[in-house]
Amino acid sequence: MSLSVEDVNQVLAGIEDPGIARTDLLKHRIVTDVEVKGETVRLGIEYPSHAYTEALRKELKDRICSALTAKGGSGVDFDEKVVTASQPPPGDKPLLPGVKSIIAVAAGKGGVGKSTVATNLALALKDFGAKVGILDADVFGPSLPTMLGEPEQPPGAEEGDRIRPAVHHGIKVISVGFFTDAKEAVVWRGPMVHKLLQQFLGDVMWGDLDYLICDLPPGTGDVQLSLSQLIPITGAVMVTTPQEVSLVDVVKGISMFNKVEIPLLGVVENMSYYQCSKCGNRDEIFSHGGGKRLADEIEVPFLGELPLDARIRFGGDTGVPIVASAPDSDYAQRFRDIASRAALVTAGRILAEPKRAKRLAVIS
Repeated sequence: MSLSVEDVNQVLAGIEDPGIARTDLLKHRIVTDVEVKGETVRLGIEYPSHAYTEALRKELKDRICSALTAKGGSGVDFDEKVVTASQPPPGDKPLLPGVKSIIAVAAGKGGVGKSTVATNLALALKDFGAKVGILDADVFGPSLPTMLGEPEQPPGAEEGDRIRPAVHHGIKVISVGFFTDAKEAVVWRGPMVHKLLQQFLGDVMWGDLDYLICDLPPGTGDVQLSLSQLIPITGAVMVTTPQEVSLVDVVKGISMFNKVEIPLLGVVENMSYYQCSKCGNRDEIFSHGGGKRLADEIEVPFLGELPLDARIRFGGDTGVPIVASAPDSDYAQRFRDIASRAALVTAGRILAEPKRAKRLAVIS
């Protein structure tokens, strides 16, 4: 039995993408091209994130093949590529035109491992094949120069007052820590911070990026407000420890993001437990499960939990984060899982927004 394009479109409308958990592959622009030749169907698939693993891709194609076979098709050819989901920046936020998604990593209070999460999240996304940059927006306590170690390429000045970002582990990075004495405190008022952020966003040669990770300072203040005014942040990842005092401050941070209309992508629970490397005993030093309970209460994804472990701390102190220093370790895999979930949630949110989609339907 020959299929029509309408038959194929009807089938695609009933299939859920296992990556972003959205039904209707045409509506959400996962399938972009449809061509039917007799009983054979050719589909163009655009995966909206590099976080689509081989397992996710296989599951999606298996669902399509099974549904079309049941409809009478005899074969499906796939033309696959990754096109990171993006939305054109609004007219009042023209900075970073080449950046497809901007993910803020935030925390309600200091000392919860926010920069560790931001750094390893960026490295994991880079390992997936994405082009990634990190903006160290923690102006008063920049830690990324220490956590990332010596750059492959140091920052520098280019013609026209442009700034060349540093490159660490294949990632473009900018931080006020590159330009100030590590022993000197940065004592600036809000307008100076705003001006610096404008320069880091508008004058730095970011180029084309799939993701820009913004490592925010803890709490709610001038930096968060300035960034929300300057750039279209796709969403925020909140980092917390499981203890109650940390969760209280996270709720305040979430309230701030709601006020500036930045969606929450999910919650990461850091220092979730400590497991002795010798005896295997597990100790929940800062309690356990608070991050997941909070995520469930506010109905956002729980992106994952991370243990308290000296190897993670050591990687940050020596300039080689664990995703780079021990990529085959369980800890690195945890960061990759968190990065994958965050990237897929990001793609799902973007694709759920109204946008003109290119669809090609040909019968021959």
